[in-house]
Amino acid sequence: MLINIILEKLHSFKNTKNIEGMARFGMSSENRLGISIYTLREIAKEIPKSNKLAKELWKTGIAEARILASMVDKPEKVTNAQMEKWVKDFNSWDVCDQVCDNLFQWTKFVYQKIDEWAKRKEEFVMRAAFTLVACVAFHHKELSDEYFINLFPIIQNASTDERNFVKKAVNWAIRNIGKRNLKLNKEAIKFCKEFKKIDSKSARWIANDALRELQSEKIHIRLQKKK
Repeated sequence: MLINIILEKLHSFKNTKNIEGMARFGMSSENRLGISIYTLREIAKEIPKSNKLAKELWKTGIAEARILASMVDKPEKVTNAQMEKWVKDFNSWDVCDQVCDNLFQWTKFVYQKIDEWAKRKEEFVMRAAFTLVACVAFHHKELSDEYFINLFPIIQNASTDERNFVKKAVNWAIRNIGKRNLKLNKEAIKFCKEFKKIDSKSARWIANDALRELQSEKIHIRLQKKK
């Protein structure tokens, strides 16, 4: 079976030293082989796209197999139930971010899930919501400025969450929104200046860190050229 061949190949790349290094960057070492994302991308190129195979890879529980699953799945075949099952299985920020970037953002449920998951309490479910915001802000050029401005309330609501993996995703989301164009840059800066006044260490960190980038000369020059 193809799944067995793939798993054998993944295990051949196992690197214990890498697992230790990944753990230092906050990646869960549970069920991990220590394979780099670059190697996984090369392996993915050799595998035919398949929703069935992706589900089989996911069931293994191996972090790298799950990331690979997001690379070989077919977004049009992904169901609401599959997304709900997978998001509940997230236990490491890298798996969460890779699945959102490689797969979830390209499904027809992406905007629905941003709205739903931003209201949930589980750490990695909330991270997935704001990782998706960051992904669509970067990739989905067809979306209107108003779509992102309308996301500001859910970003503000989540800004007081002190959990590291949530606040970093919220920060990523607002930074990517503010880098889309000059109008959204201005709106994001104004928004950050307002919500950093909230009596919350997390909100202040998110706002101040985002402002450092969004107000930088480098970003303004790039957005001017983009205009």
